[in-house]
Amino acid sequence: MARIRHIALTTKNASQTAEFYKQAFGLKELRRSRNGAVFLTEGYIHLAVLNHKDERSPDMGAHGPNFSGIHHFGFAVDDLGEACARLEEAHAERLIAKSPAEAEARAAHANFEMKWAGPDGVVIDISHTGWEGAH
Repeated sequence: MARIRHIALTTKNASQTAEFYKQAFGLKELRRSRNGAVFLTEGYIHLAVLNHKDERSPDMGAHGPNFSGIHHFGFAVDDLGEACARLEEAHAERLIAKSPAEAEARAAHANFEMKWAGPDGVVIDISHTGWEGAH
């Protein structure tokens, strides 16, 4: 069974938004990326605070460019190949061309995720490695 373990927000100011969640809810900062994204957790769910996305992003999302709010969510799955097959059967759209075989090649990486879109264009991540700080 898949488990929700990841939620991503897009915002104009990732640092300021992350500080809000740290102050208001006591979330722990895991790391910051070079592009300014901030990754937080409360121990079970991984919260990514991302910069706005635009037309250059294959996972821009159903809300269009420069949207602020919940952008996508992610499911931890036991079997990546099986999850891909189920998404294809359900007519999901693969947004970024990664294959389950790539996951094996990148085994040392802390996280491997594939991006799909559901029936309303909402972006969905699937990962068999999970997200840091999420159990």
